[in-house]
Amino acid sequence: MRRNIFTEDHDAYRATVREYLAREVRPHYERWEEQRLVDRTAWLAAGRAGIIGLAVPEQYGGSGDTDYRYRCVVAEEFANAGATSLGAGLGTQDDIVIPYIDDLGTDEQKQRWLPGMVSGELIGAIAMTEPGAGSDLQGITTSAVRDGDEWILNGQKTFITNGIHADLVIVAARTDPGAGSRGYSLLVVEHGMDGFTRGRKLHKVGLAGQDTAELSFVDVRVPAANLLGTEGRGLSHLMERLPRERLSIAVGALAGARAAYEWTRRHVFERTAFGKPVGDFQNTRFVLAEILTEIDVTQAYIDGAVGALNRNELTAVEAAQAKWWASELQKRVVDRCVQLHGGYGYMMEYPIARAFVDSRIQTIYGGTTEIMKEIVGREIARTSA
Repeated sequence: MRRNIFTEDHDAYRATVREYLAREVRPHYERWEEQRLVDRTAWLAAGRAGIIGLAVPEQYGGSGDTDYRYRCVVAEEFANAGATSLGAGLGTQDDIVIPYIDDLGTDEQKQRWLPGMVSGELIGAIAMTEPGAGSDLQGITTSAVRDGDEWILNGQKTFITNGIHADLVIVAARTDPGAGSRGYSLLVVEHGMDGFTRGRKLHKVGLAGQDTAELSFVDVRVPAANLLGTEGRGLSHLMERLPRERLSIAVGALAGARAAYEWTRRHVFERTAFGKPVGDFQNTRFVLAEILTEIDVTQAYIDGAVGALNRNELTAVEAAQAKWWASELQKRVVDRCVQLHGGYGYMMEYPIARAFVDSRIQTIYGGTTEIMKEIVGREIARTSA
């Protein structure tokens, strides 16, 4: 299906992203995967190339262009390059941490943090998940108590993307145990604060180069000036911004599915069996037809959701639908593409094998498929009552 959502400006930006990937990522990516950590130089180069923080206002170092289609370009090109570990880290910075600070921060906070995040000098993370609280945000036990001009923060977080590199971490904490859902706030913890330590770099099934860590906070004194947003509205702040986060996962998942399809399409017409290309067998063609159709149909929905986000009209339910459907589609597509690669699909030197392990997390983080269906189901029940 021919897509018409991009303009010449987007095409020019795509060329910039491709150049960045060719020069700064591809020559080093295998080493990053082996060492299980992307070099910070990749972040600095991304900053120089304008890959990070495009939507940040000009006074804070960005271009001020909030058109989400540019983020779609980045997701698609990183998927085509198989650079999903770096893409996940940059996506956390651009789709989650920067928007939180830009939307909720004071002018002083924005001046202090955003320019460095746009340049890649400062890497951000958001710490919601705990050992005993994943999708259930109200189960958060990390706590902060006000003490004069500081908050004393205690608790543990896990599965934190960018946790090893992070120079600043937005931490969701319970600040008023008796206030129910209004008893949570967001505090920004900075590198070097006493009592803030990073645990082990977690060894994951996929996304080997993307650092994921356990974080610990023991009597960390966080300045009151590092409160992000409104005290007691932490959960509301999180919920209000989940649609963008979930759409970003959907966009990346669909881009990953299409990249897997393209690798496989080329492979089956280059590989021969029984004297003819594998792509000439009816079963192969039927599988490819099914995959392409599912991708194109999903693309229409995702493109519509991107337009809704640009108009500030994307709902939590629509984002949940996009997230669960696209991520499950990616998982299904990649598995079928591995099958069509045969034994080569099981070799890590082939991008489809890495995609197989990298894509498995998509139906889990940002809210599991089950949670997404519950969000959609609750809306169905509410409007049917």
